[in-house]
Amino acid sequence: MDLPVEHLATFTAVIDEGSFEGAARRLHITPSAVSQRVRAMEERVGSVLVQRTRPVAVTEAGAAVLRAARQIARIGDDLGAELGHGPAGGTLIPIVVNADSLATWFVPALAEAARETGVYFEVIRADETVSTESLRNGSVMAALTATREPVPGCTSSRLGGDHYRAVASPEFVARCFPDGLTVEALRRAPTVEFDRHDAFQQRFLHRVTRARVEPPRHFIPSSAEFAHAIELGMGWGMLPALQCIEPLAAGRIVELDPGTTVELPLYWQRWNLRSPVLDTLSEVVARHATAALA
Repeated sequence: MDLPVEHLATFTAVIDEGSFEGAARRLHITPSAVSQRVRAMEERVGSVLVQRTRPVAVTEAGAAVLRAARQIARIGDDLGAELGHGPAGGTLIPIVVNADSLATWFVPALAEAARETGVYFEVIRADETVSTESLRNGSVMAALTATREPVPGCTSSRLGGDHYRAVASPEFVARCFPDGLTVEALRRAPTVEFDRHDAFQQRFLHRVTRARVEPPRHFIPSSAEFAHAIELGMGWGMLPALQCIEPLAAGRIVELDPGTTVELPLYWQRWNLRSPVLDTLSEVVARHATAALA
């Protein structure tokens, strides 16, 4: 299918900016020209590619075109770098990462990859159980995910497992669990959860009780503030091992059931595309994950 490169670049700009007007400002053309290019692509493809909402959203056909557009742009940048026409930076590299990895080990990996490749990264934070949707709709080139099965057009490799511990402040434990982790105490003691996708607390409850337990919940959608809320005694919650080391050693938190952990398997999914930038990023992420998750 013959889709002009400038039309593909225009389509990408529409999705990135969220509107035809935003794409026009980015490309220094008129909104009418943007609309004409997108409409011409839709006529060639034979399907609507973008929903004219605010912000715009890709259709199923549009997701496939967007993925191809980003891949073509990546190939062009890699070729330019190989031919000596400047760094491979050109386009932004969008990736999706879960909040806990972002707060612990992932940023140093990203910083190293940025130094080695000279590119720029856009990190989109999303729960590891839903992050593959961003790969599926073409909005990112790689994702840190809990899903082993590769998204069509991507490869998947296991990085390791992040182990979560059930922790709370000593005062909270003394107040809410004077007789230990009984089912009734666990029903009454509030939990701290990241958001409504966060299933770690329920996994721990099922493991230690084998019963259906639904305690009251706080929702704190930020990794650092989540940990802080636990230290302040708002409730108990599951923290990854790297976030537990210092506060456990200092006595600000204690484990509810020492030795019991819940594992989160982590996989790196990326486009199945030969690209020096994606290859380097993937190698650096795998190396840092091996060191951090060991």
